[in-house]
Amino acid sequence: MISRPFQLCIMLLPALVLLAPRADGQAVSSLKGHDSRAPVDVAADRIELQDRSDRAVLIGNVEIQQGNLTLQAPRVTVAYTRAGGTEIQRLDASGGVTVKSPSETARSQFAIYDFNRQQITMIGNVIVDRNGSKVSGARLVIDLNTGQASMGGSGSTAGASNGRVTGRFTVPDRTP
Repeated sequence: MISRPFQLCIMLLPALVLLAPRADGQAVSSLKGHDSRAPVDVAADRIELQDRSDRAVLIGNVEIQQGNLTLQAPRVTVAYTRAGGTEIQRLDASGGVTVKSPSETARSQFAIYDFNRQQITMIGNVIVDRNGSKVSGARLVIDLNTGQASMGGSGSTAGASNGRVTGRFTVPDRTP
């Protein structure tokens, strides 16, 4: 007979696939090693250039592509610098944001992609889906260099149930 703790570990194995944990217990996103220096392609219904403020506002059906990363939102503010050419510093997306990689999709109310820190932060009703397994919380932070991902549930009444991180994981059929 299998012990109850071992059964629980087996049930949680699909969670390991969702944000593939490292040996030290940290979760790793499929975006590990994402090239944040790769060209950024943008498309929107309208773009308002605010050159004196070094920013542009993309409005309506915004889609931003960088390598294998896609960000979609109704509105994105692009902060940039013109020192030595135009360089994107940060994207602030709002109004229901979707971030997709080849194996994961994350949704939230807001997202910040900080190019300098090489970090994506998603806030408000965050849901990460990978192959039918889902984790929900209030805040997700992904370090694009290390792939370390952290989901939190506290600090917000929106998103996670009672300020907690919740999940549902698919369990593969293991019958012969």
